[in-house]
Amino acid sequence: MRHPPRSVLLAVTGAVALVAAVAVPVVTAQGATPACTVEYSVTGQWDGGFQGAVTVTNNAAPVSGWSLGFDFAGGQKVTQGWNAKWSQSGTTVTATNESWNGSLATGASVSAGFIASWSGSNAVPTAFQLNGTTCNAGAEPDPTDPTDPPEPGDGSVPALHVAGNKLVDADGTTRRLLGVNRSGGEFMCVQGYGIWDGPVDDAAIGAIADWNANTVRIPLNEECWLGLSNIKPEYGGTNYVNAVKDLVGRVKAHGMTPMLELHWSWGQYTGNSAGCSDVHATCQKPMPNMQYTPAFWTSVANTFKDDPTVVLDLFNEPYPDRATSTTTQAWQCWRDGGTCPGIGYEVAGMQDLVDAVRDTGAGNPILLGGLAYSNDLSQWLTYRPTDPAGNLAAAWHVYNFNTCANESCWNSTLAPVADRVPLVAGEIGENTCSHSFVDRVMKWFDDRDLSYLGWTWNTWDCSSGPALISGYDGTPTSYGIGLRDHLRALD
Repeated sequence: MRHPPRSVLLAVTGAVALVAAVAVPVVTAQGATPACTVEYSVTGQWDGGFQGAVTVTNNAAPVSGWSLGFDFAGGQKVTQGWNAKWSQSGTTVTATNESWNGSLATGASVSAGFIASWSGSNAVPTAFQLNGTTCNAGAEPDPTDPTDPPEPGDGSVPALHVAGNKLVDADGTTRRLLGVNRSGGEFMCVQGYGIWDGPVDDAAIGAIADWNANTVRIPLNEECWLGLSNIKPEYGGTNYVNAVKDLVGRVKAHGMTPMLELHWSWGQYTGNSAGCSDVHATCQKPMPNMQYTPAFWTSVANTFKDDPTVVLDLFNEPYPDRATSTTTQAWQCWRDGGTCPGIGYEVAGMQDLVDAVRDTGAGNPILLGGLAYSNDLSQWLTYRPTDPAGNLAAAWHVYNFNTCANESCWNSTLAPVADRVPLVAGEIGENTCSHSFVDRVMKWFDDRDLSYLGWTWNTWDCSSGPALISGYDGTPTSYGIGLRDHLRALD
């Protein structure tokens, strides 16, 4: 799906810091009328990582700038944060004010959050200093044990594999992937504003699970994952990879399947239907590239190859058909890559990407979309790549404005694919701020026990996004009501 205008995204981004700082204190240390008090919260935890928050209250004279210090005792390491400038030296963590939140009047509070890694234990800090003054004087920390991970919302997450034309779990039971897309990881980093668009803490992911979703599709950016020089270091490379791993962990903690997909990629394309003229990964390109995309998928596959619950969607919406002069050329480009008519960079074909994943030893299920922004699967079976793991499924996208947007087309082009391989509608949606079209899509897919995911779990304008929610607590838009109520009504 193409995104709203950049101005819309930046307006949404401006609200992120205010939302992300809100956390329900789980582990609290408080004192009786000390000079300052600090509430420390573990707001979400998963294997190897957690999200925390601090709320600092100044009970003394007003200050025009603040610095909070505390020590970790369990080997934790802060990897990113917000609402403060976070740093760590050894075990000592320091959070200093941003330019816009440095003033603290008497009785005033400020909140900031962070993501950190941990191993062995996740002991709660017991001492805090605000501008060198000890906070919570005389208080004992709450004995609540933060090392217990959040309870899954729907039970354990199944390891999936392809059996005939179905996705099944280890017991051979058919599993449908039903849920939402969580956009943000594809554009925030390359625009220099962060990693995620809006909060992705435990409460925010729990709100998705509350819709009875069992899958979350997570769009990614290859330049951010690889940490290329045009990406701010704080948002790219290891920091970006760790943030993705952390989000995967939170999705799984709520009993949902994480689906990772490459949304924006490198390569200059200025031809028909170009989304941008930039060589960098700032929009959807017609095809992946040989320079970076196989390396991206090699790295992603190595990261998750030991986790069979993760599904890999290799390229969001190919459209080589807009660049080439014949449909045959487009499908050949799609599968084989190389020098493709109308595309100025060396293309990585779908076979190249499948090989990149499988050469790591990863057996995770793989999804591949077809032509016309994944709306055309008419020759998918003819040109599908070879998968030595036999774990390949077809991905399809549909919106009310697409060419293949009626039951006649679905019956003639989708049904034959669904008879042979699993079919997943990775994106469904409409730009009407209503849900009559997606209602029809879901019925067609329900009748055939197929999978679908709504675009998108972001607070954009539902007529330009389209957006499922107006708030990250899960408040639906008039469009999102259709998907929410439908998912909740399913067995």
